[in-house]
Amino acid sequence: MLLDETGKYDMVITEIGGCVGDIESLPFIEAVRQVKWDLGAHNAIVIHLTLVPYLKSAGELKTKPSQHSVKQLSEAGIQPDILICRSEYSIPAEVRRKLALFCNVDDDSVIEALDAATIYDVPLLMQAEKLDERVLEKLHLPLDTPPNLQRWSQFVHKVKNPRETVQVGLVGKYVELHDAYKSIAEAFIHAGAVHSCRVQVRWIQSEYLLADNIAEKLGGLQGILVAPGFGDRGIEGKIQAVRYARENQIPFWGFAWECNAPPWSLPAMCWGSMLPLPRWTPKPLIRLLA
Repeated sequence: MLLDETGKYDMVITEIGGCVGDIESLPFIEAVRQVKWDLGAHNAIVIHLTLVPYLKSAGELKTKPSQHSVKQLSEAGIQPDILICRSEYSIPAEVRRKLALFCNVDDDSVIEALDAATIYDVPLLMQAEKLDERVLEKLHLPLDTPPNLQRWSQFVHKVKNPRETVQVGLVGKYVELHDAYKSIAEAFIHAGAVHSCRVQVRWIQSEYLLADNIAEKLGGLQGILVAPGFGDRGIEGKIQAVRYARENQIPFWGFAWECNAPPWSLPAMCWGSMLPLPRWTPKPLIRLLA
């Protein structure tokens, strides 16, 4: 509502994560109900993402999870306008009709969302399912200008058909959970696609990087990125990675605060350390970084 009042936007898209029924999402679901009531049926729509699992023992797709999810949403006062159904297998017409009937949506508002090879395939798959047309129809907006996804299609082609491969090391302290560095990993995909190149990421735990194993851990890399992190755990390993990249002339990019020093000071950094490392260091190089 606040964004609408600025007059800068033709449409506002809001995503609510989690599952219907989660206690954390209840205030947001109630907000959606009130917004749709305030704006009117043709000024706001609800698109509900559901799962249509395949039961191997029965050899069929099951609609009950979707039906139950829509029932839960209806109990909160919201009737979805469009269903997007995640599935491993193509959803046949009779299953779509069943979903439309028992979830109270139009037949052409049941949208199939098959598992994709890459997330960047999804806009193309949704266009093939005519999701964009359904949305515009329900909002009473014109359909006279078809979307031009040629550049997007070219990007996806480059992502899926690279001409070469490079290996880059990502040095960080949270590498066990790849989602912690999701934006960096996706940036590698984007940058690689521009050059028709696949960037293979080697995830390296900085806590275990030592002077005597640095060559083994970082050997063969064509680039090194030191990722951000809080606290002093793994800091010395990151500094070792910076030193290794400099001394072996490996392309390097650093996001961490321990990388905010000129190259000629790195040997001193490894000896002098800095705050907020433990305060026992005799020669702090950086007192405050804001």
